Amino acid sequence: MKKKKQYDKNDENLIPLIGMENKIIGFEKKEKIHIEGLLHSAVSVFIFNLKNDLMLQKRSSKKYHSSLLWTNTCCSHPKKNESVLKAAHRCLIEEMGFDCFLEQRFSFTYHKCFNNGLIENELDHVFVGYYEKSPTINFKEVDNWKWISLKKLIENIHAYPDSYTIWLKIIVQNYLNQLKYI
Repeated sequence: MKKKKQYDKNDENLIPLIGMENKIIGFEKKEKIHIEGLLHSAVSVFIFNLKNDLMLQKRSSKKYHSSLLWTNTCCSHPKKNESVLKAAHRCLIEEMGFDCFLEQRFSFTYHKCFNNGLIENELDHVFVGYYEKSPTINFKEVDNWKWISLKKLIENIHAYPDSYTIWLKIIVQNYLNQLKYI
């Protein structure tokens, strides 16, 4: 008689580690990943409205890095045995209180050391979607939100670079044409 695999609550805290050719090579706890700077999987979601304005969020003050900075609509890490698409939908629901169709546009890697000693070393999968209503933000994750035109976002990033997350600045600088919804 086969034993059923029991659900381990610790699996929720495990994030995919990435190796050669962007393949998953294992799983590790989020804390260890960010202390040791291990390459891991992440998702970033960009939601646009009919005017092609982008929904930005201001990260919660409770975030362990990049707190109170403006960033894309939402971002997270896939959990063990969760696809990047499912992770993108989950974080959209958990952080912004809604869900919509999402299309993966591209992925990229970046490496950043933060002042608090933590390190981001991510393979970031970028998704784009459309939504016209206001979100219902989760204040544990999000401090505020707003719609902004891409032109105004670019101007603001140049004028106030320290107000935005590193991954948002990389995406806007390098992948803007792949990002636009319309």
